[in-house]
Amino acid sequence: MTKSTFLTTIALAFVMLFSINVNAQKFAKLDKSPMDAAAFPTDYKNANKLIKIVYSSIQLKGRELSKLAPNGKVWRTGANEAANITLYKDMKIAGEPVNAGEYSLFTIPGEKEWTIILSKDINVWGAYSYNESNNVIKVSAPVSSGESLEAFSIAFSDDGTMHLGWGTTRVAVPFTI
Repeated sequence: MTKSTFLTTIALAFVMLFSINVNAQKFAKLDKSPMDAAAFPTDYKNANKLIKIVYSSIQLKGRELSKLAPNGKVWRTGANEAANITLYKDMKIAGEPVNAGEYSLFTIPGEKEWTIILSKDINVWGAYSYNESNNVIKVSAPVSSGESLEAFSIAFSDDGTMHLGWGTTRVAVPFTI
């Protein structure tokens, strides 16, 4: 009886060993445009967020911003998928009311101002399927300049203003309750 239990244990160990190797997961290499997120309030200890944006951070890598996000053309606001913005409460964006919900964040870059667009379309790749008729809001925000940033970034200030920055371009969009 003991010999049978021992052989069964050995057989089970071999089956587990081979099944683990057969089912080993293959992982893709690190994405060249990694996902990032920005939230407001910015304090990580505050779990009651009002806004969360998930986007892919594209790098300049010696290229011109105007080639990656051309002026006058709808841009996905980052790399890969269109940026996703979730408003957990009804808010005003640059003075325009927007209901709580999940939206795609598109922008239209310009020399003196950027157009900020929230769209009902979500889970979209790039801006290829952008549909203007699904816009929830479309507002303008002035462009300023600052120290050069290699990676496209989104951040919030303590007053709820969303800041977009890339290269020396800066765009500030006020969010209020």
